[in-house]
Amino acid sequence: MAQSSYTRGSDLKDKATDQFGRAADQVEGMANRVAEQGREAGGRMQEVADNFKGALDKSIRDQPMATLAGAAIVGFVLGALWKS
Repeated sequence: MAQSSYTRGSDLKDKATDQFGRAADQVEGMANRVAEQGREAGGRMQEVADNFKGALDKSIRDQPMATLAGAAIVGFVLGALWKS
């Protein structure tokens, strides 16, 4: 009778350990997917920043006054938003 109780307790412990192991594996998998998505998003953001820099350089070369006016407008809008 004591042996049977010990065996059931051991079985429950083994099941709980297996459940925790599976949960930890799922969390690790999810963390890896989130990290990969973050790396992909970072790469896309870098690409957009490079494209923006190229466009800004071209705009400064081709139309310096229009670029300056645009920068002034963006600065005004950001200042108004910051104030409110």
